[in-house]
Amino acid sequence: MEERPETELISIPATPRASTPEILTPSGPRSPRLGGSKEGKSSTWTPTSFISPRFLSPIGTPMKRVLVNMKGYLEEVGHLTKLNPQDAWLPITESRNGNSHYAAFHNLNAGIGFQALVLPVAFSFLGWSWGIISLTIAYIWQLYTLWILVQLHEAVPGKRYNRYVELAQAAFGEIRERLGVWLALFPTVYLSAGTATALILIGGETMKLFFETVCGPLCSSNPLTTVEWYLVFTSLCIVLSQLPNLNSIAGLSLIGAVTAITYCTMVWVLSVSQQRPTSMSYQPLSLPSFSASMFSVLNALGIIAFAFRGHNLALEIQATMPSTFKHPAHVPMWRGAKVAYIFIAMCLFPVAIGGFWAYGNLMPSGGILNALFGFHSHDIPRGLLAVTFLLVVFNCLSSFQIYSMPVFDSFEAGYTSRTNRPCSIWVRSGFRVFYGFVNFFIGVALPFLASLAGLLGGLTLPVTFAYPCFMWVLIKRPAKFSFNWYFNWILGWLGIAFSLAFSLGGIWSMVNSGLKLKFFKPS
Repeated sequence: MEERPETELISIPATPRASTPEILTPSGPRSPRLGGSKEGKSSTWTPTSFISPRFLSPIGTPMKRVLVNMKGYLEEVGHLTKLNPQDAWLPITESRNGNSHYAAFHNLNAGIGFQALVLPVAFSFLGWSWGIISLTIAYIWQLYTLWILVQLHEAVPGKRYNRYVELAQAAFGEIRERLGVWLALFPTVYLSAGTATALILIGGETMKLFFETVCGPLCSSNPLTTVEWYLVFTSLCIVLSQLPNLNSIAGLSLIGAVTAITYCTMVWVLSVSQQRPTSMSYQPLSLPSFSASMFSVLNALGIIAFAFRGHNLALEIQATMPSTFKHPAHVPMWRGAKVAYIFIAMCLFPVAIGGFWAYGNLMPSGGILNALFGFHSHDIPRGLLAVTFLLVVFNCLSSFQIYSMPVFDSFEAGYTSRTNRPCSIWVRSGFRVFYGFVNFFIGVALPFLASLAGLLGGLTLPVTFAYPCFMWVLIKRPAKFSFNWYFNWILGWLGIAFSLAFSLGGIWSMVNSGLKLKFFKPS
């Protein structure tokens, strides 16, 4: 039997070509469609479909089965995603079995927290009308930018932007090398590490309040100091941080979401059910000069901006999901995000409106939880107060994990890129213990950090309200001077302007209120 000459193996692209190229043989180029022989039968093999092998070989049948399977895979994937092998070693992308339920849990845990409790403080400066209008506009605006981030996760075929900094680098890097990294680095680092430090401060102080409420007059003569409560809370955070990756903390995110919804509801319900203070008023707080009033309004708007967080984690959450051409990751991510933000609205709006209704312009700068404890600690059963404080502690413990995960990911990315191997369990644990105690040290050194809501809201505002609009224009490239083009450029520059204005308002509020920067002296 005459053997057919073997030919060069040609790789098959992800998208099949419309026409069949010529086959290279030792005797020269030959089209597979040309047939004919002296016996009247075709001596050449004619492909019956584009999935047939384009080479002549005795093992054509097994190879055909392989290519059939490959065709099914390519139809499922749609395009060849360039996977970085290092991603399989890192906490964010180590597990890709997430779903819409996980997305809802993570978004709820990241989107609700202690910053919601200071919203009534903003209303005390803005009043009813402007407070509700500002909160509504901010909610719609950040929901739109979240949708942008979800869509941009796989905006370029074959590439997944698994981290916020990666997307910023891809968008702004075309303007100037490493510009995107520097633009996004500070606000995202603060929103991760800074929020973790603030959670240690609030969690430790709330644990102290819980102990004092439960123990009451039976407390020992030598109770733990505030720093010692910080250390207790930090130790609990470090123990929970040993969970390996973002998907593994989905249960903690569920606990954080449930506790946040519960304590937000309990706080405003308990506040509105009690007798209101007699000297309260709903008139916005008046200040002696126009400039002072203007800066106080800007600081209040910064507090509202600070209430919306979690956008720095949107891409990381979406990176935990599998993605194919038929089932892209943005579908379950957006489904889970919509559910999450319905619950977020059900928490933020009642806390802001109910808190202002209950306390008016007598709202302390610490927020509605401080007002509840200060005005009604003797009117509300100690059990309810203790449960409220305990829920806040659980939420802070859960939020610490999801906000710290990008930092853990950065630590391990640096290690694996240098050693070209995954982190061992001891190295991973060492990184997380080190990070926890660094945050503890910063919290002790800067105990006033949690009270800078207006300033921090202004500094981190671009991550939520401005950068996504710019990145949409630079990556999606809508037609110039179209509505989409104008709309996103205007929103982006408005976000930058608000960021500068709110930061100035936060600085002025610090100076005007006489905030004492007591380093290494927690109250």
